[in-house]
Amino acid sequence: MSAPTEHDDPINAQILSVSEDLVAGFQEKPFHVIAQQSGLPLETVLTRIRAMLEAGVIRRVRQTLLATKLAHGALVAWRVSPKRLNEAFEFMSKHDPFSGHVVLRTTDTEVSGSGYRLWTTLKVPQGESLEEHGNVLKRIVGAEKFLLMPAKGLFALGVGHVRRKGLEPGAKIDEPAQMMTTTTVSLDEEEWKVLIAMKEELEPHEIIENPWDQRAETAGVELRRFLDIAKVLNDKKVIGRFSTFLEHVKPSQAGKRVTRFNGLFHWAVPEGREIEAGGEVGRHHCMTHAYWREGGPEFGNVNVMGVVHGSEKDTVLSHKAAIDKHLEQSGIPVSYTNVFWGGRSEIKPSEISPDVYREWHRTHSGT
Repeated sequence: MSAPTEHDDPINAQILSVSEDLVAGFQEKPFHVIAQQSGLPLETVLTRIRAMLEAGVIRRVRQTLLATKLAHGALVAWRVSPKRLNEAFEFMSKHDPFSGHVVLRTTDTEVSGSGYRLWTTLKVPQGESLEEHGNVLKRIVGAEKFLLMPAKGLFALGVGHVRRKGLEPGAKIDEPAQMMTTTTVSLDEEEWKVLIAMKEELEPHEIIENPWDQRAETAGVELRRFLDIAKVLNDKKVIGRFSTFLEHVKPSQAGKRVTRFNGLFHWAVPEGREIEAGGEVGRHHCMTHAYWREGGPEFGNVNVMGVVHGSEKDTVLSHKAAIDKHLEQSGIPVSYTNVFWGGRSEIKPSEISPDVYREWHRTHSGT
């Protein structure tokens, strides 16, 4: 009998409530950690995750990185003519490995910035230029303009869709979220080899008790050396979490969706209060992302942004209303706020390899 694969199966939900975003850092035996925290046998965890991955309910299983520590990054808003918008989306999502989240967004009313329909995350290796890469993409896709919004601070990061279902608007932790910095660190050649091997998606046959054996071989080092270097990378705070990523955009084979709406929230707060406001926004359980980014006058001088997902639009708006009220009660003035709703999207990890970057530019810079 085959294992159930829908995300809302009780046992699968029990696993996913942990495996989506609660396995922090590098773990020598990550599936053991998921089994322990979910209270299920290891073999059940392995069987269910493998089955969900094969069915496409889980779209990837991988060790995530804190890429802001390894590469220059930014959220990018693109102004593209309507007739070229879908072509630009296709190129960014399929042919630029440095563009991660590629999303078409709309606003409920026409406001400053509404013309920027295409949004992407962008990473380039240390020493390379976000502006230069953006200009190459601008020329290839025929964009009219783009705006780079690098993160100055991060307050929330973790897409746990299953454990966030049913959250009450306003639910939050006891203290403001602490800001994580985006200062980059340097790695040596051996550390890069281990990192590159570690970050690639696990195939179904790698959903096993010891998933790192094959990755050590790929990196060309002994397993013990691989694990030791991984711990060094963890200490350098370049490792994110071990995570199962649900297919949250498309419905499953049974027609079920993990979520339907995602809202990119904007708030403009007084200069000098970005960290305070970001901490108050990021403490809310509904936030999958919260960061200090500056959008300039075309986006109402926004400087605090965040993302919330939900099955109903009204639910997402209720979460935002609760955060708006909390900011007001905290004495933080907001001069501008808005929601950019996500539509068509393709979510993929951004490439950060310097070698891949150089090769891509050799191919595309003269396009």
